Amino acid sequence: MPSSSPPLRLPFFYGWVVVAVAFVTMAVSVNARTAFSLLYPPILDEFGWQRGETAGAFTIGFLAATGFAPLFGVLMDRAGPRVVIPMGATIVAAGFVAATWIATPVMLYLSLGLMVVGASVGMSYIGHSMFLPNWFVRRRGLAIGIAFAGVGVGAIVLLPATQGYIETAGWRAACLAIAIAIAVVVIPLNAFLQRRAPADVGLEPDGGAQRLKDGTTAKPVDTVVDRAWAETEWTLPKALATGRFWWISAGYFAGLFAWYSVQVHQTRYLLDIGFGATEAAFALGLVGLFGIGGQIGVGALSDRIGREWGWTIACLGFAVSYLALIALGDSPTHWLVYVMVVGQGLAGYGLASLFGAVPAEIFAGRRFATIFSMMTVCGNIGAGVGPWITGVIYDATGSYNPAFLLCLAMSLVSAACIWAAAPRRVRLVAGQAARRARAAGSAA
Repeated sequence: MPSSSPPLRLPFFYGWVVVAVAFVTMAVSVNARTAFSLLYPPILDEFGWQRGETAGAFTIGFLAATGFAPLFGVLMDRAGPRVVIPMGATIVAAGFVAATWIATPVMLYLSLGLMVVGASVGMSYIGHSMFLPNWFVRRRGLAIGIAFAGVGVGAIVLLPATQGYIETAGWRAACLAIAIAIAVVVIPLNAFLQRRAPADVGLEPDGGAQRLKDGTTAKPVDTVVDRAWAETEWTLPKALATGRFWWISAGYFAGLFAWYSVQVHQTRYLLDIGFGATEAAFALGLVGLFGIGGQIGVGALSDRIGREWGWTIACLGFAVSYLALIALGDSPTHWLVYVMVVGQGLAGYGLASLFGAVPAEIFAGRRFATIFSMMTVCGNIGAGVGPWITGVIYDATGSYNPAFLLCLAMSLVSAACIWAAAPRRVRLVAGQAARRARAAGSAA
């Protein structure tokens, strides 16, 4: 029987190439999905549909993503991102093209809902979180944070440009422009350059043995706390039987409920209380700008103080954002908009860099993408029902305040769930492990 060929060897820094490709992909793909918030007002104005009914397209999309995510997870474990991301990108681009023929709510749900929001799971935060944690151990939070910071950089350019294009050429022309950007940028970059894991190309993740200045190799710091758990070959059935799987899933549900509720309704709310369309679009883009610092900063900080603390900081950011939104109803001042933007972007967006890092500390292994994708089912449900419930509450009460209070509570519940999952009791992050090693050395 012939021996298998050795894996292709790439430069030692190829992990950062993977991060760079992810950065560009996220800049385009996530902001393409976020553009729903900009398309939402003109679609409402043109067709006169109710807000809950129209925002339901976002809900349909995330419910569809609950079915797409496990399929993408299994495919990611088998074929990798070079197949999964271009596949998702092709469906999303086709969805934007189909959106130009919208005439009924059903057509809206099928195009911008099912195809755009639903299939975007394969190339957005969830899709990238299925494989990026494989490439880094010691700097996992930082690396994922840098990759996901592409969303903020893209938001600065793409969201205001999209709003301007909507105002000059119409929302249908904007949909076609977004489809072209996805086809030209996302598909070829990932088909040619992206990789699933360092072992596939003859490399190792960071966090292994470190080369010292004198040429010797230092023993890596041991991060494991619960060795029996860490050495388990985790499969989906085994993971489903643990409480940690369900605590993380519940944390995802509550956290994304809060995140996507504000993302979908923020622009409409600012218009309602007297801000102009350009100001509202600028605020949405500014959230993305601060999100650059939030994703990198919270991710890097979590490498030092722990995933639970990082997640808590992010959730508190969303809580502050909702308090500011409620206050804006009584006092629509620009400084409160900035409080909302900073809370949402500089802290709240840090959830993205931890989305894959938290479960990777607990369920790392050959089937991680499959396990992680099943956790995201609950997250997708939260992301889908959050905007819908927010819209329904507004339609019933004529006010966003009750919905914003609910979302604030969801932010706090999400933080509590991740503390209950306790990734620190399986593996410590690099900063915690280093402090433990120094303490052990001092005691000896």
